Amino acid sequence: MEQPIHSLASLFKQLGLDADDASIDAFIAQHSPLPEGMKISEAPFWTPAQAALLKEEILEDADWAVVVDELNVRLHPQH
Repeated sequence: MEQPIHSLASLFKQLGLDADDASIDAFIAQHSPLPEGMKISEAPFWTPAQAALLKEEILEDADWAVVVDELNVRLHPQH
């Protein structure tokens, strides 16, 4: 059985956030860049439930981990 592939929009829906492209881009613009070394789940703008979801998905290397990592990359400064 194939693992489901999640999109950034589906992650935003899981987090209870608006998930259209414009809303995702606005969220990233508003909240980036995160300081170097800050884990995505430790960012101050998440609710406790959102932070726990992000942390759990990364720690368990769950099928959401790839898209959480994508969001992490987009929130951190590019070098």
